[in-house]
Amino acid sequence: MATYLQWRRFVFFDKELVKEPQGNDGAAPGAAPASGPAASKFLCLPPGITVCDSGRGSLVFGDMEGQIWFLPRSLQLTGFQAYKLRVTHLYQLKQHNILASVGEDEEGINPLICPQVKIWNLEKRDGGNPLCTRIFPAIPGTEPTVVSCLTVHENLNFMAIGFTDGSVTLNKGDITRDRHSKTQILHKGSYPVTGLAFRQAGKTTHLFVVTTENVQSYIVSGKDYPRVELDTHGCGLRCSALSDPSQDLQFIVAGDECVYLYQPDERGPCFAFEGHKLIAHWFRGYLVIVSRDRKVSPKSEFTSRDSQSSDKQILNIYDLCNKFIAYSAVFEDVVDVLAEWGSLYVLTRDGRVHALQEKDTQTKLEMLFKKNLFEMAINLAKSQHLDSDGLAQIFMQYGDHLYSKGNHDGAVQQYIRTIGKLEPSYVIRKFLDAQRIHNLTAYLQTLHRQSLANADHTTLLLNCYTKLKDSSKLEEFIKTKSESEVHFDVETAIKVLRQAGYYSHALYLAENHAHHEWYLKIQLEDIKNYQEALRYIGKLPFEQAESNMKRYGKILMHHIPEQTTQLLKGLCTDYRPSLEGRGDREAPGCRANSEEFIPIFANNPRELKAFLEHMSEVQPDSPQGIYDTLLELRLQNWAHEEDPQVKEKLHAEAISLLKSGRFCDVFDKALVLCQMHDFQDGVLYLYEQGKLFQQIMHYHMQHEQYRQVVAVCERHGEQEPSLWEQALSYFARKEEDCKEYVAAVLKHIESKNLMPPLLVVQTLAHNSTATLSVIRDYLVQKLQKQSQQIAQDELRVRRYREETTRIRQEIQELKASPKIFQKTKCSICNSALELPSVHFLCGHSFHQHCFESYSESDADCPTCLPENRKVMDMIRAQEQKRDLHDQFQHQLKCSNDSFSVIADYFGRGVFNKLTLLTDPPTARLTASLEAGLQRDLLMHARRGT
Repeated sequence: MATYLQWRRFVFFDKELVKEPQGNDGAAPGAAPASGPAASKFLCLPPGITVCDSGRGSLVFGDMEGQIWFLPRSLQLTGFQAYKLRVTHLYQLKQHNILASVGEDEEGINPLICPQVKIWNLEKRDGGNPLCTRIFPAIPGTEPTVVSCLTVHENLNFMAIGFTDGSVTLNKGDITRDRHSKTQILHKGSYPVTGLAFRQAGKTTHLFVVTTENVQSYIVSGKDYPRVELDTHGCGLRCSALSDPSQDLQFIVAGDECVYLYQPDERGPCFAFEGHKLIAHWFRGYLVIVSRDRKVSPKSEFTSRDSQSSDKQILNIYDLCNKFIAYSAVFEDVVDVLAEWGSLYVLTRDGRVHALQEKDTQTKLEMLFKKNLFEMAINLAKSQHLDSDGLAQIFMQYGDHLYSKGNHDGAVQQYIRTIGKLEPSYVIRKFLDAQRIHNLTAYLQTLHRQSLANADHTTLLLNCYTKLKDSSKLEEFIKTKSESEVHFDVETAIKVLRQAGYYSHALYLAENHAHHEWYLKIQLEDIKNYQEALRYIGKLPFEQAESNMKRYGKILMHHIPEQTTQLLKGLCTDYRPSLEGRGDREAPGCRANSEEFIPIFANNPRELKAFLEHMSEVQPDSPQGIYDTLLELRLQNWAHEEDPQVKEKLHAEAISLLKSGRFCDVFDKALVLCQMHDFQDGVLYLYEQGKLFQQIMHYHMQHEQYRQVVAVCERHGEQEPSLWEQALSYFARKEEDCKEYVAAVLKHIESKNLMPPLLVVQTLAHNSTATLSVIRDYLVQKLQKQSQQIAQDELRVRRYREETTRIRQEIQELKASPKIFQKTKCSICNSALELPSVHFLCGHSFHQHCFESYSESDADCPTCLPENRKVMDMIRAQEQKRDLHDQFQHQLKCSNDSFSVIADYFGRGVFNKLTLLTDPPTARLTASLEAGLQRDLLMHARRGT
């Protein structure tokens, strides 16, 4: 139970009298005339007001003369005659423009027996007045009683009327129509009913009933209307109200000692507000209570409320949620309190209307700030639904206040509530002192939990943990369950922990959050745990394992070469990440480019050799760099080996690698390696594979290996005949006795006719040891062959001359003697000649139809034409060459720049080799004698050179 005496009082409302609108020339209808120049400034209501209500933008009044008045926001008062006698009760619905009233008519009816209920539709008019849609008697029976209270449900389906005899009637159905509603007695009691209120919760409708002695609730939306007795305390008229949703729609009952709050099934909290309660009203989260200034004890407050109208009355506005009095003022003879247009209006007996305008939230907060009531300001801001920025500003001011008072623990709690709105640096600067490190840690922890920390905040928090040496908090901070729960920058945390020497914590973060580079960096550079680092790399996915081996492979190779080599073998052949020591055989294997890892073995030739040999055996399609490096490594080992047996083995391995066929595309590189290491057999093998016979010859010449020189000529002389000439020239320059080799070379030269004899003699003339006896056999054989050739040439010349003489005789006979054609067969189809036929002087005869089919011209023999044309082409070519030769000689003699003339003829292709297109072999068989003579002469000339 809370007492109002402990609640602080504030002036959160501004009070003023409502003034008449401009242009109004007098008082309201029925009002007393103004008594002074200032009296007309204030609004004055008609006298005899008996009942008030508000809603739908108007204040509604009923008076003793049966009139209902409406005061809109424009303050232009209007009214109409609703009853003949007086208006006793009004209820204005908030969601519909419907007004329910209870009043008394005079004509022929006793007003104490039959008060009338009228339902008015304010949106429709009947002769200028609102339309009355329904009239029915308030008392369902014949027993006389007085209506004490009235309430209507907003859905227009329920209306309840309370009476002084303790009964309550419920009108269920459409209250605006007679045919769709029915009235029944809901409650009977011994005490006057002082208050009614409907409460809707989902589909259930409750009706609260309060009398002078008890409080009850009914469920009216179902059958049988179950009742719950809530309390044995009641209240007077107008001392009950229904709160808004901020107080969960509780029913408020204001007794003389306490104010009680009720749910439909139980009693809620109560507040000890002393004083005799006259009016209770709920307004925008506030409880408004009007009570007497001094205690009086009338016999019946229900019937004698106006007996002491001169007493002072106090209006208190309570904030039940935040536990303070928002406003308190003294009034004289309060008629009622109404709420409309966002303000409270207090009607007094003198007809004046007092407006209570609530101050804006910021003004109220500033009032609280001045009194350092920050907790109350926070609660007020929350109840007023102030936005988060406004709340953060209050928290900041509250934190600054506590900080200035030296309450650093309380201050940091308020600053924590500003996270997300206030710049963290504002708070951090206040707690950077070493004595405030605990407060700073608490703030930074919350900052991280809300995922609003940056890298600097993480660094600062971890430094706080390390300065405090609070390992438990540090572990709690970093050991989150999942990646989604991480509220800090992991990489920054790893850096800070590493710098502070908390390697195990840094490793935990790096491993759990897949920061592989940091994990390996700490293991290798700080802890020096190379085995663990290598094991960790073996667990990584292929891409990450490959990149980290490229980065840290040299360090690992230096300290644990064998294990590192094994991992590299797997990485470059069929890599599968290991899971807790066992390989995942279901996943497909990957392999890296083995050539890229060769630099890792820079200072480990033994491991390099094992790695390269493994790759060449397991993976024959390894990159060329693997084989190049393996060859270089084997040649180095061979060159530096002193043990003959081991050297021989290394020699065989190197030759085997060269013969593997992996160096066809990189012939030059392999040759350079063999030359660098003076690997002669490899050099010769590569020369031979590359068909570099000249180099093979020069190699043997440099090493004076005479027999091998001759052997090279014998093996490759057919492909490159100039080798024999080089061999003869080589032996000719030697001053040693090389008669045996010279004779072998000369024998081959003579058999293949590779050199003219004169050139052979000139070549051997340089050798003092080569006597005439060395070349005697060569010269004798050469002279014999030439003698034979001369005899053959002379015989051919004689035959050509005889043939020429015969041909000339035939030409002469053709010119001087007739030609008798005795051919009996066609030279084309070999069939017997028939007339008509065609005969040529060359002796060929043809059928006319055969001649016409095969001849190209009428003057040429089809059989002799190909050979004749070839001879004529040769003659024309010789004539052109003769003319060209004469022209060339003339220009050469007359020109000042002979070189330009020669260059010009070269550019025109004059000196290019002439190629004649000959006929097929069948045509050459019929070649003329002169063409054969020309070829023989040309061949003889070539042999004679």
